[in-house]
Amino acid sequence: MELVLISIVLLALAFAGIAIKILVKKDGKFAGTCASNNPYLNQEGEACSLCGATPDEQCKNE
Repeated sequence: MELVLISIVLLALAFAGIAIKILVKKDGKFAGTCASNNPYLNQEGEACSLCGATPDEQCKNE
């Protein structure tokens, strides 16, 4: 039972941290939202579906 309570508290802290980050950030946007800039997520070199940037370009949403 103690392990379950500790797990719930840690998850609550994680959600609270994300919520605070969204509130503090300008327009609630996270930095680096282009998946095309991450080689682990974009192994085929496709353009970003959010802004259309290719892996060698900066995010066009900024």
